[in-house]
Amino acid sequence: MKTIPSNDVVLRISDLGITLAPTERSLLQACSFEVRAGERLTLIGESGAGKSLLAQAIMGTLPPVMRVQGEVTMAGRATNGQRQLTQPLWGHQVVMLPQEPWTALNPIMRLRTQVAEAGHYATGQRWQTAHKHADQHLAALGLAHAGHQWLHQVSGGMAQRVGVACASQGNAPLLIADEPTKGLDAGACEQVASLLGAAQLQGQALLTITHDLDLALRLGGRVAVMRHGQIVEQGDVQTVLSAPQHPYTQALLAAQPRRWTSLVPAENRTPAQADPLVGAQDLSVNLGGRAVLRHASLRIHPGDFMAVVGSSGCGKTTLGNALVGLLKPSSGQVNRRPGLAPWRFQKLYQDPVASFSMHQTIRQALAHLLRLHRLDPAPIAHWQQKLRLNDELLDRLPSEVSGGELQRLAILRAMLLKPVFVFADEPTSRLDALTQRDTMEALCGAMADTGCAMLLVSHDVHLAQHSTHQQWHIEEGRLHPDAIT
Repeated sequence: MKTIPSNDVVLRISDLGITLAPTERSLLQACSFEVRAGERLTLIGESGAGKSLLAQAIMGTLPPVMRVQGEVTMAGRATNGQRQLTQPLWGHQVVMLPQEPWTALNPIMRLRTQVAEAGHYATGQRWQTAHKHADQHLAALGLAHAGHQWLHQVSGGMAQRVGVACASQGNAPLLIADEPTKGLDAGACEQVASLLGAAQLQGQALLTITHDLDLALRLGGRVAVMRHGQIVEQGDVQTVLSAPQHPYTQALLAAQPRRWTSLVPAENRTPAQADPLVGAQDLSVNLGGRAVLRHASLRIHPGDFMAVVGSSGCGKTTLGNALVGLLKPSSGQVNRRPGLAPWRFQKLYQDPVASFSMHQTIRQALAHLLRLHRLDPAPIAHWQQKLRLNDELLDRLPSEVSGGELQRLAILRAMLLKPVFVFADEPTSRLDALTQRDTMEALCGAMADTGCAMLLVSHDVHLAQHSTHQQWHIEEGRLHPDAIT
């Protein structure tokens, strides 16, 4: 990539606002900032504050029901959130790593080919060169073995890193990364941060949206804190996060999982000698010709809150999928308590967009669930209050709500079924620390009241320790109890 003069303004946002038609409710209010060549600006703040909406306005991809006021200028051109003006700049002046890899990647194309295609079409690389660079980027992200796999054969965290590799293939002056490390372990986060940061040495500007305060510190540069559609504090990231001035920024730092206390009572657990709700005996699963899980055995009883941690792609999601019946074991067996309907064993997906119909509003999807299982609609309002979900969100399509809001809506939907066991696969990875703590507290409290059991998958050791009774670790496909510190 050609070095860009450091005084060049790559992106300028002036009094940017977004309203929702037909109510004209304000979603984003008078946001202003600029990003120069080689600079890094990170947006942090609560789920639903408008961070991803701001990125969509820059890219010109806002839903038609949302209207833009103010100015957006890229590469010296006023685009103002209009798709017809922004789309010609895609890949050449701006590249975006979207929050949802499952909607951005092609399920019928091998992963290596997709990364190479990004380099070929965005920068005009010859195919041989594009494939070579694709291999280099995948290897730098710990995915050298995954290039010839399909999307369905990799974990959510691995798919996330493939998206990073695609975005890194271009040489656009501006890279927008929306939650680039959600659901990734510490090692993978460091790999992603290194790859994102490398391009700034040549003058690429980086605008990152994240709930990960450690990532913001690792990237350096400036930070802007958003709440209720406004920027409430901004400045040098080290200064803001070490000595925050705004009460919300202070609360956000205080709510990081490492500072939590236990969210679950020990007395609700069923004695271990009782029959388990679900158990695995010598369970092994092979995917794509690779042994993902090897000889795993465990028993989960009513009221048990258990966590599985480990690096991305180690087999955590595979274990949970096998326990709820979404995967068949290659060997060994899974036993679920007889007499319980299959839908009493629920999964909260790491990528909730994959579990919602894109053509139904949330309210329509919930109504369908209520009819199918003849459920009482009254608990919907209870869970909306518990999870801090406005009623108007139910009348939007899944594509019209934030990733964090959709994650909480998935929890609401699952809890309507009164599950006896929940496999929670990174259920709060898209949430800011405050909302994450409140959501896990509500989820754990509801399960403790009903005796529901949970298997939690998380890359955050502190979150796992404070949200569960027992933690397990998976390494090289093997399950080890009480192996995290």
